[in-house]
Amino acid sequence: MKKYLLLFLLTGAVAAEAQVPEDVLRYSFFPQNGTARSMAIGGAMGSLGGDITATFVNPAGLGNYKTGEAVFSPGYFFNNNKADFRETLSRNKKNAFGIGTMGVVYGESNYRDKTSSQAISIAFMQQASYNNTQYYKGYNNFSSAAEQWAEAVAGSGLSLDDILNSPAYAYGAAPAVYTYLVDTFRNNNNALQVKALPEFLLESGMALQQEKTIATRGGLYELALGFAFNKKDKVMWGGSIGIPIVYYDNTTTIKETDTSMNTANGFGSFTYTDQYSTRGAGVNFKFGMIFKPVEYVRLGFAVHSPSLMFSLKDRRSTSLDVDTENYNGVSSVTSAVFTNGLPGESRYTMLMPWRFMVSGSYVIREEADVRRQKGFITADIEYVRHRASRFYSAQEQPDEMEKDYFRALNRVIKGEYKGNFNFRVGGELKFNIIMARLGFSYYTNPYADKALKANRMLLSGGLGYRHRGFFVDLTYVHAYSRDVDFAYRLADKSNTFATVKNQRGNVVASIGVKF
Repeated sequence: MKKYLLLFLLTGAVAAEAQVPEDVLRYSFFPQNGTARSMAIGGAMGSLGGDITATFVNPAGLGNYKTGEAVFSPGYFFNNNKADFRETLSRNKKNAFGIGTMGVVYGESNYRDKTSSQAISIAFMQQASYNNTQYYKGYNNFSSAAEQWAEAVAGSGLSLDDILNSPAYAYGAAPAVYTYLVDTFRNNNNALQVKALPEFLLESGMALQQEKTIATRGGLYELALGFAFNKKDKVMWGGSIGIPIVYYDNTTTIKETDTSMNTANGFGSFTYTDQYSTRGAGVNFKFGMIFKPVEYVRLGFAVHSPSLMFSLKDRRSTSLDVDTENYNGVSSVTSAVFTNGLPGESRYTMLMPWRFMVSGSYVIREEADVRRQKGFITADIEYVRHRASRFYSAQEQPDEMEKDYFRALNRVIKGEYKGNFNFRVGGELKFNIIMARLGFSYYTNPYADKALKANRMLLSGGLGYRHRGFFVDLTYVHAYSRDVDFAYRLADKSNTFATVKNQRGNVVASIGVKF
């Protein structure tokens, strides 16, 4: 736990900083989105092309276009969440709208050589949807969430009055001291120590009932400009410039309740609500190549640069309601009391991880006239280096405490995560103007700690219709996800976490015209 100590002591002492190691996966561990056609084949678009989703996967695939196309892809999510926290199972549901790939692509053959061409696209897509609600509860006789604020106070070296007068502690430690949830006490040796009131219940052998609700909304979006060149239908290469856009809102509520039925032991309950939002944008680049060594076979390679999110801005406010029974009664406070009535703000820069992809496709009855092709089988293998994600201060001259915070955060990210492989495979069969598609994808564990398990598995299927320049695709994707959520983090104890399982149904339709 030593590698977390500096980070979590600094978290309570850097005003409004809400970045935690889990933020890395929010921006990098999600399934490939796209048009209904691309999602029906598991998102395996690395060597196939002929779909505007190639702009975000392997831009070389745009080289298959020799005419124009406009497409729109709305979707709808059905979320079913299940969480196991300290052997207590909780369930909840949350449905939401989503956005697949939409945009325009235009391709044109060379005047003298019809087998060569070039294409350009402008496309928009929701890379990840954050519209969801998770809830779990359980009994804990080991630790309390209030201990994180006691640790911050004890590690600060400040008096309780100094904590109350410092905006740096406005979002946890100061409210805990203000409401007497955290206070100073004499131990058996008459030495003064900082403790949270729930710790006395735990030391007497009692358990706390803990509940946590995480309500999120928004998404990670990307607007991209892509281009590709096709040389004699043998080699295609291309690139794209993307502008990732983050719109994220999070309301996290932690509640702890005394289970002893004793109304005079100094602690009844507390409810802590942390509201924060993230807004920002950045830039990235994608490059790729597709090669046809022989007829029927296509091989692809693509690399995605890290997205440089250079203008991320967080806004944060918290509230704390505490019932300390006979110790000090009931008290409530918000972070605004310690920040002159203003929400906390922080600006920072984030570097997302590299992505590398190799792909292969086998086209059944490969012909220049795609209307006579009978189908294909395609697969992608992707590597994502999550542990390379980094956070940096956006201040021109950050102080030493802020520098130390980001150094500690980046060390934890490097130690907690690893690179992971993602596998996608799919196929299509053509029946004149009707297409049938199936797909499968699997996203492996990004955590370095073997005790932490996370993965994504998606099964998909869909139908397509194409006739006289008009097309409609309809797809259903059923996703099984497993991850962990830390109820809170402590520096001097093992951290307790919930195992979260999510089943998400996603209906996607794409409507388009060729011109």
